[in-house]
Amino acid sequence: MLSDDPHPTAPLLFAYGTLLPGEPRWAFLEPYVVDEGRPTSVSGRLYDTGRGYPAARFARDGASDSARIVGRVFHLDPALVDEALTVLDEVEGAVAGLYRRVDVQIDSGERAAAYEYGDGLDLRPIDSGNWLDRS
Repeated sequence: MLSDDPHPTAPLLFAYGTLLPGEPRWAFLEPYVVDEGRPTSVSGRLYDTGRGYPAARFARDGASDSARIVGRVFHLDPALVDEALTVLDEVEGAVAGLYRRVDVQIDSGERAAAYEYGDGLDLRPIDSGNWLDRS
């Protein structure tokens, strides 16, 4: 089957907060993306940490959750994916355990890497599921 995707073998990363274009951590992701991304969402719940960044809790495979987390999915440069994930793991706190990199299913059914919040902060739900529309 032919795909309309111009980067069919490039790994995907789902961003929903400070890694989005125009947000504070976009500069860490931008060097590794090969496209401008596309809007999508993932099943789960989004929270405001009160510290200037969001926290996501994704629904587990097979779990029924009607809440959606709104973001963008980006193709990562296949030649730089290991470097990209090493940098992003450090930036997102996956190394220290604050967040962890997980595999999520986006609206199209494709799988993408994403960063899920761990534990320890008081979280306030963002009902819209959209970090850019959190007020």
